[in-house]
Amino acid sequence: MSALLFPSVIFKTTKRMNDYSASDMCCGDLNESQLKTTYHLSDVSAKVNPYTLTKTDFPSGMYSLAAPSSINTTKISKAECANLLFDEFKSLSRSFSFYGPYKNIMAKMIDHMQHGNGSPFTSLYLNAALNAQVLGDKSKNSSLLRIIDCLAERIDWEKKCLLTTDKERLYQIILNCRLPKFDNFKDNFNGMGITVHDTWATEISLQSLKIETNKFKAVIRYRIQDHFGLDYVDISKSKFNQFRLFRIWFVLQHFNQFAFRPFMTNMETRVEISGVRNENQK
Repeated sequence: MSALLFPSVIFKTTKRMNDYSASDMCCGDLNESQLKTTYHLSDVSAKVNPYTLTKTDFPSGMYSLAAPSSINTTKISKAECANLLFDEFKSLSRSFSFYGPYKNIMAKMIDHMQHGNGSPFTSLYLNAALNAQVLGDKSKNSSLLRIIDCLAERIDWEKKCLLTTDKERLYQIILNCRLPKFDNFKDNFNGMGITVHDTWATEISLQSLKIETNKFKAVIRYRIQDHFGLDYVDISKSKFNQFRLFRIWFVLQHFNQFAFRPFMTNMETRVEISGVRNENQK
């Protein structure tokens, strides 16, 4: 058996990185009839009608509000309609992102959807949020704490190395852990719940491992990827469909007259860890 070389990927989710075939990465794939009939998206915006390209005076709000039949409308261009939809999208998002250091992330990601043409999105704030989530998870299912315990148990202290066969043990340990996600109560208001919430793909690497007599230090790298897009299941759920924000988001993405591209959200962080020799090791 040989010693493990670094850096070494010790865990990958079944869902892979950069999966542009995922349903929430589709765009411009639905027409007006499908949006109205299948997904019940007749009432989309309180400002404009995306199907007739008319500006309206619907009452503002996140929830469905029927438009009076006598309301006045003004014809506008498709570009102006899209701009007004994005403005409303951004305005409504503030109800989910008004607290803490990450509160402006949603607005930046909406701008990226409008102007980024589907290119990947990165942010130092997202990386910081991931770092805080990894370090802040003190539960018994914390992936980081379980990695520390596993290293303390599996290190060959005489040879001062970790064997290649121990990668499978690390993988199994992490597989049964809670992977980083943003679904705490505070994430409903700090911008992380609406921008990321759960994640699509995770990769964890052991970047380095320094072993001394009875202790070790290591660097763990977390790479997380999510999709800034909505799929058909999302918009069919009442918890999404009831909000104008998500109806606007879905129409901007999927309506064949707009087809604004969703994108990959990439996050990563490196965490330094340390531990001591486990007396019950192998």
